[in-house]
Amino acid sequence: MPTTHPVEEPKLSEELEKMPYEPLLPIEKKLVLWSIVLGLFLLGALVWVNQALFHG
Repeated sequence: MPTTHPVEEPKLSEELEKMPYEPLLPIEKKLVLWSIVLGLFLLGALVWVNQALFHG
């Protein structure tokens, strides 16, 4: 009966160390910024609607 060795799965930290550094493209920076701004705006709108409709 042949012995089988378990396949060792690569560790995330080791794989991340192998990856080259890739800076964000200008369009990616804009997308991140717009996503954060939109999220904050919608959060503010939700708080405002909550205060306007369900004031305690």
